[in-house]
Amino acid sequence: MVNMYYDADPDLALLQGKKIAIIGYGSQGHAHALNLRDSGLDVVVGLYQGSRSWEKAQADGVEVATAEEAAKRADFMMLLVPDQTQPRLYQEAIAPNLGPGKTLMFAHGFNIHFNQILPPKNVDVSMVAPKGPGHIVRELFTTGVGTPALLAVYQDSSGRATANALAYAKGIGATSAGVIETTFREETETDLFGEQAVLCGGASALIKAAFETLVEAGYPPELAYFECCHELKLIVDLIYKGGLSYMRYSVSDTAEYGDYTAGPRVIDGQVRETMRGLLRDIQTGVWARNWILENQAGRPSFSALRKQDADHPLEVVGKRLRAMMPWLKK
Repeated sequence: MVNMYYDADPDLALLQGKKIAIIGYGSQGHAHALNLRDSGLDVVVGLYQGSRSWEKAQADGVEVATAEEAAKRADFMMLLVPDQTQPRLYQEAIAPNLGPGKTLMFAHGFNIHFNQILPPKNVDVSMVAPKGPGHIVRELFTTGVGTPALLAVYQDSSGRATANALAYAKGIGATSAGVIETTFREETETDLFGEQAVLCGGASALIKAAFETLVEAGYPPELAYFECCHELKLIVDLIYKGGLSYMRYSVSDTAEYGDYTAGPRVIDGQVRETMRGLLRDIQTGVWARNWILENQAGRPSFSALRKQDADHPLEVVGKRLRAMMPWLKK
């Protein structure tokens, strides 16, 4: 069984009187900064000079400085910029200001696990990874609910790395929902696999394939969009609330029977073997190496694939249909 932590476990006082630098003010950055501030902690947001987020962070009432200045003044530094941006930012702004006894934190283990960032031995290295997008982390915090998170310690120079990371997790509201202890390797590999096999890669490909199958058979693309894409949210919400069993309880018996009989035909032995191949590539570092090289080359394949999928008929039809749904614009 994994270790689980809740509000009674951390001591937020461990972070009192400490300066916490949130490097980046995007989806996760703004949520962490505002939640920590509202928890009574001393926060500074680190950005590059001229960042479009500079004025936004100031308008939100948090202190802003350059990433270098924030790192220099901070006891804790949480890197919340994209994975591909972190190594260069680390070398230029963080490493020169990462003195003994400081703590370097992450919300994803990619760059530590795949050796793109190599911290010195005299600092703590930990991770607090909320299992939800930043706007949800912020929204749930304001309601007192919180977002579950993962916690890991890669390097414990001080002997207090776990306790400090737990206090940070409480500061962003995660311990009110539950924090699971893991490792950088486990978080990185399961996160990448989940994104590729199910959440993004698998789900996107399944939606497009089903849409194309109906359209090729002569059905209206609008109907195909609703049946294979739009209604997916309804199903996912049911699963989120009560697992597969609650979803099956909530849908019709016809849909439930189709679930049992058709699901294994779609996700057959070949698909399972493909998933095992995805996991092997992640575990061996093959996928990470390809992604790192893609970024070093200027992301030509990534940009081409993004453009190709943006022009897919599913997206064209969906954009037109969503324009007729004013409630989505709120």
